[in-house]
Amino acid sequence: MMSTPSPQLLVAAAQRTLGTGKRRGLSRSVCLHLAGEVLAVARGLKPALLYDYSCAEAAALRSYLEELQALGFLTLGLHILEIGEDSLIVSPAHACQHLEQVLGGPAAFVDVSSSQPHPSICSLDQLQDLKTVMAEILTHLRGLHLSLEVSHSRLLASGWNLCTVFGVLLGYPVPYTFRLNQADDNCLGLTPLRVFTARISWLLDQPPVLLYSFSIPENLFQAVRDVLNTWEKDLRTQFRTQNDFADLSISSEIITLPAVAL
Repeated sequence: MMSTPSPQLLVAAAQRTLGTGKRRGLSRSVCLHLAGEVLAVARGLKPALLYDYSCAEAAALRSYLEELQALGFLTLGLHILEIGEDSLIVSPAHACQHLEQVLGGPAAFVDVSSSQPHPSICSLDQLQDLKTVMAEILTHLRGLHLSLEVSHSRLLASGWNLCTVFGVLLGYPVPYTFRLNQADDNCLGLTPLRVFTARISWLLDQPPVLLYSFSIPENLFQAVRDVLNTWEKDLRTQFRTQNDFADLSISSEIITLPAVAL
């Protein structure tokens, strides 16, 4: 375990490199939470994180990660993956391992297209189409020339369902998908959802780092329970391999909303 730089240095690194656009002044709490998320990716607790704290582009993200390396906060080179207009901070090794599990194991995707009355498990035909996209991303990540430095690449996402792609890359065990010709509407409104949340403690006197937050339609919970149990078991196993974080907490609650944005 490496010694963590002072919170002031972590905050300064984020504010100096990422404080651009409409949200120029990233708050102290946001900067520290982001640093915790980045460290969680580096430790393999999740494959990637989707950067949405400010309007910073990939070049700024790269500068941010390089500053964290200079502080001794990161020892390996993470990767910035641009997909469409979004950027993800990825651990290529852990992302490849996760994608291999999705492609080779009993993956479960939930179809939430607005044309159907309620969410349903994807058919084999739908699953095959989704796995084709995941295989393309895996091939891309395997082909990267990685080193200890921060790297960057871009993937064209023509015809991809980015909601599904991001769900997989973020490590959600049961990602949502929907038919692209139906815009972003879905059938999750007024549907009871079991929301899972995983948090980990990091810095003293700071709130826990939110590691995961995703939902499963309650009517499908039993059908995907084995997949969820495997996800939890793997997360707890990976958690025991590191010493930076403590107090992994996984909880769930059932909520119902009039509309759900994906």
